[in-house]
Amino acid sequence: MTLLLYQRDDCKLCDEAVALLAAVRAPEFESVWIDDDAELEARYGMRVPVLHDGSSGRELDWPFDVGTLRAFIAET
Repeated sequence: MTLLLYQRDDCKLCDEAVALLAAVRAPEFESVWIDDDAELEARYGMRVPVLHDGSSGRELDWPFDVGTLRAFIAET
């Protein structure tokens, strides 16, 4: 499983998403900062944080909670 968390600098919601990932003991994930990437900004700008499963292409948009996050991870 390859998890990517699309986020931006100084994003309170992104910080909350990271805390939730820690709370559910999610597998390692890579942070992808969209701030200086026009293509990622266009795709994820208003949606961040977004958790992306690189194996299946599925995405989980904010807002998510512990239950939703656990279910998303269990499906991979």
